[in-house]
Amino acid sequence: MFSVFEYVLIAVYVAVLLVVSRWIGQQAFFWMPPQATTEAQRVDDLFSFLVSIGAFILLGLVGVMVYAIAFHRAPPEDYTEGHPSRGDTRLEILWTATPTLLVVWIAFQSFNIYQQLNILGLKQIVHLHTPLESAPAYAETLSDVPKPASETIDVFVKQWDWSFRYPNNITSNQLHLPINRSTRLNLQAQDVIHGFYVPEFRLKQDIIPGRDIDIVLTPIRPGKYRLKDSQFSGTYFALMETDVYVESLDRYNQWLTQTANSEPTPVNQAVAENIQPPKTLFNSGWYTVTPAQPGIANKRKLNNDT
Repeated sequence: MFSVFEYVLIAVYVAVLLVVSRWIGQQAFFWMPPQATTEAQRVDDLFSFLVSIGAFILLGLVGVMVYAIAFHRAPPEDYTEGHPSRGDTRLEILWTATPTLLVVWIAFQSFNIYQQLNILGLKQIVHLHTPLESAPAYAETLSDVPKPASETIDVFVKQWDWSFRYPNNITSNQLHLPINRSTRLNLQAQDVIHGFYVPEFRLKQDIIPGRDIDIVLTPIRPGKYRLKDSQFSGTYFALMETDVYVESLDRYNQWLTQTANSEPTPVNQAVAENIQPPKTLFNSGWYTVTPAQPGIANKRKLNNDT
């Protein structure tokens, strides 16, 4: 059994571990790109908590191993085995209940983040067949409750470009978002599975052909970001990028006005890349998907690099 002094030392060591682990968790905020949406704050808080837990476990195990090596080494000629820690019900309950509660709490926090993003279009339809019915019954496993948003922007993605349709049928190959306003993005894939990924938004959402998937974002940090395709979709996958601008409402409306008055122009970087002569010494002969004809988007006349 431990003495009172040893119990005090253990308590002090655990307290020090908590403080150090919490400090390491706070440093995790600097490991990520700047937060650009309110939803990103919740993601970073959860990530910081996971880093704190991981640091506490790592430092705790290392401390126990160092203590055992320093004070409980066997004599040089002692090859006997230590006493196994078996049959302790309290210990079994502790290391079973603690991880279970931790995983349940993380799952609950992750669910809350998804609720905040208000991702719609992922519900599954269950086909219920009964012997007395000639036609199947349908049951929705999830209910879609739209979250209020200031406006909706349609996002179209295909091999090999992004395009966006704004109110009044304005189209562009850039994504512009007004700051501090909730905006709903209606994601639509026109061929294969793609992925909507902006690191500063802490959002990576698969876009599935045949489904309209909605997400709601509230940008809080003005600037220029980069939208990438998080799913490998073929030869010109590296070209599946475009600019994202978060700007004031006045600047956003100004851009919409200028874009509406500009002439439409074909946009598809993959087409320009495809017609270039091969830059390799030998022709591999690998099959390459020919890019589709470029879509039509309004020209960009307003530079928003701030």
